[in-house]
Amino acid sequence: MTKRRNWAKSALLGMALLLIVVFYNLPNLEFLGCRSGPVVEEPGGVWYQLYFTSPRYPDEEQYHTGGLDERLAAAIDQAQKSVDVAAYDFDLTRVAEALTAAHQRGVKVRLVTDTDNVDEGAVRSVQRAGIPVVDDERGAIMHDKFVVIDGSAVWTGSWNLTENGTYRNNNNAVALQSVRLAENYAAEFEEMFEERAFGPGSPANTPYPKLKIGGVAVENYFAPEDEVAEKLVSLLEGAQSNIRFMAYSFTHDGIGKAMRDRALAGVTVQGVFESRSADNQYSEYGRLKEVEGVEVRQDGNPYIKHHKVIIIDDETVVLGSYNLSASADERNDENVLVVQSAEFAAHYLSEFQRVWANAR
Repeated sequence: MTKRRNWAKSALLGMALLLIVVFYNLPNLEFLGCRSGPVVEEPGGVWYQLYFTSPRYPDEEQYHTGGLDERLAAAIDQAQKSVDVAAYDFDLTRVAEALTAAHQRGVKVRLVTDTDNVDEGAVRSVQRAGIPVVDDERGAIMHDKFVVIDGSAVWTGSWNLTENGTYRNNNNAVALQSVRLAENYAAEFEEMFEERAFGPGSPANTPYPKLKIGGVAVENYFAPEDEVAEKLVSLLEGAQSNIRFMAYSFTHDGIGKAMRDRALAGVTVQGVFESRSADNQYSEYGRLKEVEGVEVRQDGNPYIKHHKVIIIDDETVVLGSYNLSASADERNDENVLVVQSAEFAAHYLSEFQRVWANAR
């Protein structure tokens, strides 16, 4: 009996020690397909390239050169295996030609777009070339703007693949070299292209929502399935010194309240609204303007300021296709990146200052 009790004690002690070891190593532990911490990826070099459009007014056809369309077309020209495009609006001839050329040399090319824009000339031209196209066939919009190349590179941001988006409107785009991020966007693309799962019908199955890429913490979310507004409110509630934003549409009460509350707590809040939507009765412009510690302006681009960006404490950047609205959060198809890097944020701060200086 004594030996049996001693054996039981030893077994319990062993289990306790095992639990301590497991708990201590939990942030790096992966088992049974579950991840308790961010997945680490070391690209071995520069893993992102940022781009900001430079609109001119008045715009002229002769200025339509050297833009994002040419850069994306050049990236597609290097594709070896696959190019998947999710574009709310697509009318770029240069990119359509690059996609067609890729298709003709054996690259697997696919396109998802919004029903409202399926008749654009560029969409029809790639269809005629034999590239399959899927549209969402619903009232809410497929608002994503991303491209996945060879399962290892992702282009995303606020940039619509249009002439206006490239040469008239204020936009941002980021090209990311990351196999894990590419898997995330590929999973979202497959839902739409293969399963015809859009909006609230899209499953929450992002493989790697939290990563560390080259030592930088990155979060990746898709709306509406990932409850993005809730996550953004949590980020804003953690702001300690400043919040800066550039918003095409900002009507989400919860996000607006989070900014107002932080301003009342002493955090500096500055923002630029797209002038066409600032005075909308649902806009947060008027409510924020009334709060001490908040300074908001309307943009100065006679065309459109199309950014959807939040910068928190000069080191956390929220970017993507996601407008700060209930529609984006609950009905549309959207994608969001959260990047925690002062170096990365510095580029967006520079763009914010440029847009801020031109605002009124």
